Amino acid sequence: MPVWVGVLVGVLALIAGVALGFFIARRYMMDYLKKNPPINEQMLKMMMMQMGQKPSQKKINQMLQAMNKQMK
Repeated sequence: MPVWVGVLVGVLALIAGVALGFFIARRYMMDYLKKNPPINEQMLKMMMMQMGQKPSQKKINQMLQAMNKQMK
């Protein structure tokens, strides 16, 4: 078997491994973020109060919907 065939197989295996690892890591992170959203209702209320706004439930729901829509 020529040396270039071995090198070609090694390079192809490396590329396939990197691509597969990327997609597996991406899927894992998407599932993790769905189960553990980075911002929840309580955190949003605290942020609004720190900014000097009085958080109404309607405004909080609108902001949560906007963030959920952005995630999809």
